[in-house]
Amino acid sequence: MAQQQTPARPGRSLVILTLAVIGLIVWAFWPGVPNSPQLGLDLRGGTQVILKPRALNDQTISDQQLQQTVEIIRQRVNGLGVAEAEVTTQGSGNNAAIIVSIPGVSDNGIAESLKQTALLDFRAVEAETAGSPQPIPTPSPSASASASATASPSASPTASVSASPSPSATGNGAPVPNLVRAATTTPSPTASASASPTAAASPSPSVSPTTPADALIPPIQSKTNDAALQKKFLELDCSVPGATSGGTPDDPALWLVTCSQDGQAKYLLQPAFIRGTNVTDASAALPQGGTTYVVNLSFDTEGQKKLAEVSQTIYQLSPPQNQFAIVLDSLVVSSPYFREPILGGTAQIEGTFTQQEAKALANVLKYGALPLTLDLSQSTSISPTLGDDQLKAGIAAGLLGLILVALYLLLYYRALGLIAVASLMVAGIITYCGFVVLGRTIGFTLTLAGIAGAIVAIGITADSFIVYFERIRDEIREGRTLRAACDAGWVRARRTILAADFVSLLAAIVLYLLSVGGVRGFAFTLGLTTLIDIAVAFLFTRPVVSLMSRNSWFSKGGPMTGLDPKRLGVDSIPTATTTRRRTRSSAGKEA
Repeated sequence: MAQQQTPARPGRSLVILTLAVIGLIVWAFWPGVPNSPQLGLDLRGGTQVILKPRALNDQTISDQQLQQTVEIIRQRVNGLGVAEAEVTTQGSGNNAAIIVSIPGVSDNGIAESLKQTALLDFRAVEAETAGSPQPIPTPSPSASASASATASPSASPTASVSASPSPSATGNGAPVPNLVRAATTTPSPTASASASPTAAASPSPSVSPTTPADALIPPIQSKTNDAALQKKFLELDCSVPGATSGGTPDDPALWLVTCSQDGQAKYLLQPAFIRGTNVTDASAALPQGGTTYVVNLSFDTEGQKKLAEVSQTIYQLSPPQNQFAIVLDSLVVSSPYFREPILGGTAQIEGTFTQQEAKALANVLKYGALPLTLDLSQSTSISPTLGDDQLKAGIAAGLLGLILVALYLLLYYRALGLIAVASLMVAGIITYCGFVVLGRTIGFTLTLAGIAGAIVAIGITADSFIVYFERIRDEIREGRTLRAACDAGWVRARRTILAADFVSLLAAIVLYLLSVGGVRGFAFTLGLTTLIDIAVAFLFTRPVVSLMSRNSWFSKGGPMTGLDPKRLGVDSIPTATTTRRRTRSSAGKEA
C-alpha cells in the first residue's frame, strides 16, 4: 500500500500564519488608538433597553417606519448627554426589536422616556430670530393686528418680541417653504378666529442677551407670553452644547421657546393648533415640469378644521407671524409660511428641496408622531462596580478553563500536549486581537455572554486536537510509521474536525439571526472562535505535528512523547527500516 506523503513544505503554512498574526497584532496595538476590546454594558455598567415596536391596528411594520423610529429614539438618547450610546435594530417587520445601549448610565427612568411616542406639533410662530443672541435695538412702540374681526389682548402688558425677516428668508438666511393647497378645493364659508395671534402695542422690554453659566436649554415653556418668557427667548443661545439635542417632549398647551434642529434660528411659538396625529399622510413628489421637490400633506377631519381656522387668520400677517413651525420633540424641523388659506384639508409645502430633504421632511410629518407603539421588552441596569466584578469573574473563569484543559492535555498527551497548548495560545492571541480590531471597525462589544462563548470555544479547539491525536494513535496501531500515521490520521481527522466545527458554526449562525441581546453576543463569539479553530488546526497544529514526526525522539515513542508503545498496545512504533523489512518478508513468502 502506498503511504501518504508528508507535505514537502509544512513550514509554508507556519510562515503564512505567523505573518497574519503579526499583522493582526500590529493592527490591534497600533499607537494612538484603543488597544483593548470594547466592553458591553454588563462588563462596564450602564443601561440596555430592548423595545418591541407594535404598529397601530396590528398592521405590518415597514422598514421606513422602523428607521424613522430609530432616528427619533437616537435623538432622545443624545438629548440625555450620553456619549457612545448605540441604537440598533434586530430583525424586520413585526419581529423587529430596537436595542438601546447606554453605557455608564444606570437609570430606570430611561426606559420609560424612550418608549414614549414622539411628539409632533404645529405651532404658530410669534417671533423668530437668529439662533445666537443679537444686540437689542432701541425699544419703540409697535402694533400688530390680527386678521380676524377681534384681537385678543396679550396675556401680559408687554408686547410680544418679534424679529421680522424678509418674507422669503428665515432667521438663518435659508428660503422659507411656502404652504399652498395641493389641489383645487371648495372653500369653507366659515372661519374661526380662535387661533389668531395676539395683538398689543407697547414698548418691547430692553434686555441684554447674555449667556449665563447655566445656559438655557429648550424646551422653555410658559402658560402665557409674559416678560419672563420673552427674556428667555432673547437670552437663548442655540449654539451652546445641548441646545439642539432635543429628545425632551414639550407640552402642546403651553407657549414654547426653542431652536431649529440646526441651531441657526430660535423661535417663540404659540400653543399647538394641530397635533402630529392629525396628519394622515405625507409624501415627497416632483411636480410635473418642476425642478425642486415638494411635500404633499393630508389631514384628518379635526386637522382640516384647525388648519382652515388658523390659515385664514394668520396668512395675512407680516413675517414671521404668517409662519407656523413644525416641532418634533421640542425642536423646529421646518417653518413654512401660509401663501393662502388652506380650506380643503390637503396642502403642499414648497421650497428649494432636494429629493432627500423633501423625503426627510415627509417622513417626519408622516411618522413624527410614530404610528408605532413601543413596548418595553427588557430593561437591564448594571452598576459599574458590578460590571467590573463580572469582568473579573469572566476572565477568571476563562483562565481556569484554559489551565484545566492544558493540564489534561499535558498529562494525557505529554509532548503532544505541548503542541495542543501552543495551539490554544495562538488561538487566544488571534481571538483577543480580533476582539480589539472588530471593536474599532464594526463596533463589536464583548459581553459576559461573549466571554462564555469564548470559554466554550476552548473545549471545541481542544476537541480538534484530541480527534487528530487519537487518529495518529490508531494509525500507529495499524502498523504505520509515525510520519505515515500523521499524514493518514490528518486525512481522516480533518473530516471530523470540519464536520464538528460546521455544526457549531451553523448553530452560532441560527442563534445570531433568531436571538436578541446577550444570546446574540454569545452566538457571534462562538462563530468567530470556531472559524479561528479551523484556521489554527490547518495552519498551525497540522504543520507542527508534521515537523514533529520527522524528529527521531518522537519516532522512537518514548514515555514522554505521548506515543509510548505500551500505552498504545503495540510492541514498538514501526520505522521506515522495519516497514521495508516486513514488506520484503511478505513478498518472499508470496513468492
